[in-house]
Order: sequence, then C-alpha cells, then structure tokens
Amino acid sequence: MTFQTTEYRYIQLDDRGAPFITGTTMKVVELVEGQIAHGWSPKEIQFQHPYLTMSQIHSALAYYWDHKPAIDADLERRFEYAEQLRQQAGTSPLAARLRAQGLIK
Repeated sequence: MTFQTTEYRYIQLDDRGAPFITGTTMKVVELVEGQIAHGWSPKEIQFQHPYLTMSQIHSALAYYWDHKPAIDADLERRFEYAEQLRQQAGTSPLAARLRAQGLIK
C-alpha cells in the first residue's frame, strides 16, 4: 500500500484517499466516530487508545474539522450500512429472551 503525505504531520492518505493516523491502522473517521459516540475529550481518546500520542489525536481532529463535510458523509454512510445490517439480521435469540423477561424494550 502506498501513502501520500498531507499538510498534517500525523495523517496519511491510503490508495483510496482515506485518511489514517500515521504509523497506525486507525482511520480518522474511526477516531471521530468514537469521539462523537462517547463524547470523549482528546485526553479520553488517548486513555482509550494509549498507542496514540496527543499530537496524533489533535492532528486527526484538525484534519476532521478541515474536512468535516466529507468525513460526516462517511460517518452517515457507515451508520446507514450498520442499520441495514441490523435490520437484516433481525432480533437475536438473546434479545428475544430479554424482551420476554421485560429486561429490555
């Protein structure tokens, strides 16, 4: 796989143009997804992903804010795909038992 450098020291683009954090397999969209889903601060992101430096995290967040429409569109596509798979899978036997016991809605 070849990478292109960017103006963001810790961000590289793969062959398809997806931004990754340099030296890792983490995509910028995955870091942002976790931040949005859990409300994590950069410090909490580092706690959850100790292999990332604060410089890498802030570079990824800067990249996100500079490319927000495209990354938000990717997040939406990912959500829609996950929702489609969830609907196709139907109710799991465990969820059905928990629902029957009144433990979940």
